[in-house]
Amino acid sequence: MGQPLRVGIIGAGTISTHYVDTIARLAAIDLVAVADLDDSRAQTLAQAAAARSLPVADLLADDGVDLVLNLTIPAAHAEVARRAVAAGKHVYGEKPLAADTASARAVLDEALAAGVSVGCAPDTVLGTGIQTARKAIDDGRLGPPVAATATMVTPGHERWHPQPDFYYASGGGPLYDMGPYYVTALVTLLGPVTSVLGAASRHRDVRTIASGPRAGAQIPVSVDTHVTAVLRHDGGALSTLVMSFDAVATKAPRIEVHGERASMVVPDPNLFYGDVLLRELGSPEWTVLAPGAGYAGGGRGIGLLDLAVPSGPVRASGQLAFHVLDVIESVVSAAHTGAAVGVASTCPRPDPVPLTEL
Repeated sequence: MGQPLRVGIIGAGTISTHYVDTIARLAAIDLVAVADLDDSRAQTLAQAAAARSLPVADLLADDGVDLVLNLTIPAAHAEVARRAVAAGKHVYGEKPLAADTASARAVLDEALAAGVSVGCAPDTVLGTGIQTARKAIDDGRLGPPVAATATMVTPGHERWHPQPDFYYASGGGPLYDMGPYYVTALVTLLGPVTSVLGAASRHRDVRTIASGPRAGAQIPVSVDTHVTAVLRHDGGALSTLVMSFDAVATKAPRIEVHGERASMVVPDPNLFYGDVLLRELGSPEWTVLAPGAGYAGGGRGIGLLDLAVPSGPVRASGQLAFHVLDVIESVVSAAHTGAAVGVASTCPRPDPVPLTEL
């Protein structure tokens, strides 16, 4: 594989520690630098990772950095990615790829022109949970997939998050916050989406913060907080998506996939692991499938491994992230117009991950 891929992090927030922990276990990746608008945060993370702390501009100009790991806030994703591409560096970012598809398209077009690669979270789909479910589909254990359901229900992040404002501002809401995990998993399992139907609602115009120094403060809600959609995949399967910040709880599986021969329960797509349950036609019981594919022990940042191998597939790719963002925007459009919306983009179904011990 040659020399390790030299990575510089921009954005030293909470999520960055998870990436640092994963990178430390990967011989193919070397974390060399950290930058943040808050220099003290960058220094703290850099010291913990035995890396250099640099200003953002210096990191982008550093010839010792091959790839920028973009862990900034979502509103800054496109700007930082484009600056990295302009500096001739590969870029891998947290989800979403950008705040909207127009900005995301600019990132991909400029990367193509510069000859650099773009990757994007979520890479949770590369773990043993989703990949074992993917293998069961590919092995024909379900027969032709007919339908799937994906459900995420919570009463809202203001109950635990001390600064939840951005969850209820433009670009927030359950669909933009958690939808990328579920839609990426559905595309990985069933292929790209060709059209969508949608409906959405907002049950409250204000939310009350329940914890932290701002407890009791009210924040405005300007986004849909309950979204239901039907996604048509190019293979013909129909997925029903429910994303909510308005309900208390659910016993529904995070994801189910149904075929003519069997139904399958798929674990939480926000995690890298979990039991996959299969119930075959005529069987009275569900059985647990042993992990048969994916990165065992994977963590956030495992998607960087593909970018360390120039000739290999990039599974957590910018093209996949763009398509997922396009699906989400199309659901919002369908919900507000009451009409079916065709999804203009597409992407290859990502390559499977063989069972790999890290």
